[in-house]
Amino acid sequence: MTMMGLSRASLASVEERFNVVAAGADLTALSEDLFAVAGLLDREHGLRRALSDPSRPAEQKAQTARVLLEGKIGEAALETTIAAVAAKWTRAGDVADALERVAVIAAAAAAEAARQIDDVEDELFRFGRIVASNAELRRFLGDAAVTAERKAEFLRSLLGGKVAPVTSLLVVQAVAHPRGRSLETGLADFGHLVAAQRQRLVAVVRSAVALSDGQKQRLAALLRDSYGRDVHLNVEVDPRVIGGFSVRVGDEVIDTTIAARIEEVRRRLAG
Repeated sequence: MTMMGLSRASLASVEERFNVVAAGADLTALSEDLFAVAGLLDREHGLRRALSDPSRPAEQKAQTARVLLEGKIGEAALETTIAAVAAKWTRAGDVADALERVAVIAAAAAAEAARQIDDVEDELFRFGRIVASNAELRRFLGDAAVTAERKAEFLRSLLGGKVAPVTSLLVVQAVAHPRGRSLETGLADFGHLVAAQRQRLVAVVRSAVALSDGQKQRLAALLRDSYGRDVHLNVEVDPRVIGGFSVRVGDEVIDTTIAARIEEVRRRLAG
């Protein structure tokens, strides 16, 4: 799973939709759902081709995904999947690659919310080193004759209670569903995404009207000053928002309908 071959514009549109719908969602369940959809597309070649066919209208592909998956996965995972199949890709496998990528991001966000993201990054690295130094374990985990279910069961037993839950989830995914990669490469790919998540904040902004570029820049600067880190803005125009706007960063919500904050935010945005 790499950026190679993936359209950056399409990937950005999927991640933007993911960031909006992930707010308030069960991030671990969201990650598991997205991994499951990526696995389904890997197994069902006909479905994968149908949902990635550039000649089919995006609305038609989105409807196919909705009919197939609604009620079987969470709403946030469904909306992310619909965004992925509606985007334009160069290869049939790109949809599954994009969904796996956001599945890892969701898992990393869950670890961050639990204040375990540093542990996850370290544990993924250490598990990779353990496998590299243990020939018997490496042979077992790489043995094509051993079912994915058996490998997953073994790993959950081995890791349960010893590592963060997200570490176990990602290790099981990398081992049981390698998607053509070596275990070392899969763990490295996941580790890079976890490390990137640790360095970024995403703010979901809901506003009754679109914000100007200047307003976005000033709001991003305000949030950067507040959190000490760069903050990526995902702006969602929602007519149901009556006056002002709200900003969600993780579990924290800044709502401009609160008098003490509305004057400060408006003053800062006005420059």
